Parts: sequence; C-alpha cells; structure tokens
Amino acid sequence: MSDVIGLIIPFFGLILLGVIAARTAKLPDDALGWINVFIIYFALPALFFQLLSKTPVDQLTEWSYISGTVLATFLVFSIMFVGSLLLQKGLAESTIKGLAAAYGNIGYMGPGIAILAFGQGAAVPVALIFCFENLMHFTIAPLMMALAGKSDESPFILAGQIVKKIVLHPFIVATAFGVTAAVLRLEIPGPLDRLLVTLSQAAAPCALFAMGVTLVSRPLKRLPSTIVQISILKLAVHPVLCYLILSWIGDFSPVWAFTAVLLAALPTATNVFVIGQQYGVWVERASASILITTVLSVVTVTVILYAIKNGTLPPDLFPNR
Repeated sequence: MSDVIGLIIPFFGLILLGVIAARTAKLPDDALGWINVFIIYFALPALFFQLLSKTPVDQLTEWSYISGTVLATFLVFSIMFVGSLLLQKGLAESTIKGLAAAYGNIGYMGPGIAILAFGQGAAVPVALIFCFENLMHFTIAPLMMALAGKSDESPFILAGQIVKKIVLHPFIVATAFGVTAAVLRLEIPGPLDRLLVTLSQAAAPCALFAMGVTLVSRPLKRLPSTIVQISILKLAVHPVLCYLILSWIGDFSPVWAFTAVLLAALPTATNVFVIGQQYGVWVERASASILITTVLSVVTVTVILYAIKNGTLPPDLFPNR
C-alpha cells in the first residue's frame, strides 16, 4: 500500500497545491491563461511527440485496443444520455450529462498519473486513447447541439468546424508529428531534443497544478440531481466496462491494459464545463460534476492502483479463452 500512497500523494498533492494557491493568492480568473497556453500548446504536445517519435511503429496501430477503449466510453455516454432522455430532460442537457459521465480528464491528468504509475511505456496508450476519444467527443458535442437547436450553423459549416477542431488540436497535431517521426525514424537534433525533454518534464506538474486552480475558480453552486449516477458511471462503471471489453478482446500487455483502466477511472474533464458554457447548457451543474468527481477520484483511483499493484486485478480477466 505504501507504494500506491507514494504515487497518489505527489499526483493529487499537485492538485491540492493549486487549490491552496488559488485560495491564498486571490488572483483574477484570467491569470491562469498563460499557464494553460504553456500546457496545451507546448508542454503536453512535447510530451506526446517525444514519446511517440521513439516508439516502434507496430505499437501505434493497435486498432483493437483503440476500438475497445472508445467503445467503453461510448457505452457509458449512451447509458447516461438515454437515461436522461427517458426522463424528458431534452437533447442538449442529456448530451452534457452524457459527457459528464464519460469524458474523463485524460488530457491534464492522464499522462501524469499513467506514466508515474506504469513508466514511460504508458505514454503510447495514453496518446492513442486521448486522440481517438477526443475525436469522438469533438464530434458528438457539436452534432448533438445542432440537432437540439443550440447551433445556428449550416451542416457544412458545422462539419468543417468539427474537422478543424479535431485536426488542429495541439495534442493531436503533436501525436501526428510523433507518429510520422516514428515511421520515418527521424533523429531529433540534440539541442531540440533537450528542449522537448525539458518541456515534457514540466507537462504533468503544471497541468495538475493548473487543474487545482481551475477547480477553485468554479465553486460549487448548483449540485446536479444526477450527481450520484454521474459519479458511479464515471468512476466505477467506466473502468469496469473498459476492463471487461479489453479482457474480452484480449492479448494486450499489462501496461496497456492497466493504463486504459486507469484513464477510464479519471474524473470528469474540465472540457465538459467549457462545452456547456459554449452552448449555455447545464453550466453550473457541469462545474459541480467536475469538482465532485475529482474529489471522489482520490478514493477510487487509489483503490484501482492498489488492486493493480498488489496483483488483485489481473491484466486479462480471460487469459485462457
């Protein structure tokens, strides 16, 4: 248990430091802008590129792995989305609820905790999961909002916006360049490589600290009536589904399997609040969902890591099928 605590304390400790800093410094909300620019456009892209560019090409085309993880996320989204629709909550609100239950904080929290827990080998599955799950979320959100009448754009403009958001996302651009470098076996010049290493090392600490600050800037005002369902789906059902699906597909390395389960167990992504704010739907309750699931994830992530580290959770539930 001590090794798990050793992983959890620095990880959630950085979030806590961000909370403390935001509470004591009393800076305006927009003061976080430049550190977010650094994280999103420089540090995390450098991390993805640095690790992917040095990865054997055959590891970058694990389509069964990608399909399994995306399917688990889509099923969780569908459960919350359909359940909300059955209660006649409307298409737009049901979409944000579905995202709150399925869209994990795999951008800010994912790389840091996975690499800390499982080593550099976790970087490739993190990048693959991030790219393809975000492709799904970036498609679902504007499409469903258009169907709900929350967008005035024509179908062609909407499609263009979706493609642009996917293609130009800094993490996805960095992943594409990293894969290209791996395929071409490019050697990065020494000074540039050292710059990328320095940026990569700053990615996780800065992202987690910024997340703590962000949580304080969005105080708990309106608790959603479905917070119990969202928390259970996001923190328990999602990782369990992911584990079962990948075990059923089978034949993945322990690091890849456990990385997927760990990322599925992460709390609701801050992007859910951004999407809700963009369309004026479920904004305060989306913020509350992020805060509550993040606090609860201290317990659930610790339990999952403990089960992995002490061998209670095997990498494949059906090894002899």
